[in-house]
Amino acid sequence: MLDGMNTLSTKASSLVNRTGNLLFPPTCLFCHAPIPSGNGCCAACLAEISIWPHHICQRCGVEMPASMAPGPCGHCLNKPPAQQQTHSLYRYHGPIREAILNWKLQGHEAAVRWMVEQALPGLREQLDSNCLLLPVPMPLSRMRKSGQHHAANLCRWIAGGTGCLWDWRILRRIGEQPRQSALSGQARRKNLRKAFAIADDYRLCWQDLAPDLEHQIKSVWIVDDILTTGSTLHYAARACLKLGKPVNVLSLARTSLKG
Repeated sequence: MLDGMNTLSTKASSLVNRTGNLLFPPTCLFCHAPIPSGNGCCAACLAEISIWPHHICQRCGVEMPASMAPGPCGHCLNKPPAQQQTHSLYRYHGPIREAILNWKLQGHEAAVRWMVEQALPGLREQLDSNCLLLPVPMPLSRMRKSGQHHAANLCRWIAGGTGCLWDWRILRRIGEQPRQSALSGQARRKNLRKAFAIADDYRLCWQDLAPDLEHQIKSVWIVDDILTTGSTLHYAARACLKLGKPVNVLSLARTSLKG
């Protein structure tokens, strides 16, 4: 009897799904064009989405010829960033750029969550329960205006899919700085030299996450949505060296400018 009920329930669920697709056909999360199945992305947008190359300078994440990877590149030989590793998931152009802008300016997160989900298999190879994710903190005025902490949302989604820990309280923003997007490369670096600090009570934050977290954590990952010149993540990582753990950085997307 129970088997018959389960079969009936499965058939009813399938009928509901088919009816729903007829009334509300699935659309691409990026361009909103109708798609034949609910996989989230149409063929045209998928063809324009580029993951960040695997042949990179491990230290700063810049593209390199396969024969030279994992570096270091010439820039890192002379002036390496504070972090040990830099990883990005996507190239910031086309549908990826539009999805991130819609998320940051309009609050539409569905396409960005799809991007994170697609990247989870690779992220699970790098992140585990011994990693701590720290979002790049936003100025309070900007966070109040948008009602979101985008880097913290990224940390939450990534942690949920990889099993690592995250906390938004440990890395703090000091003061209010102009938006990085409005500044040149040199001005970006000057703008952020004293913008980040570790909370005085960071050990209490660790205890809230896990009793023995200080010994459990093997590496700290600073997370941001877009990497352009790398200044933000460099100065955030420099502040996190105080934690006494290897510091790496991760961005959802990266522009093709050299960091």
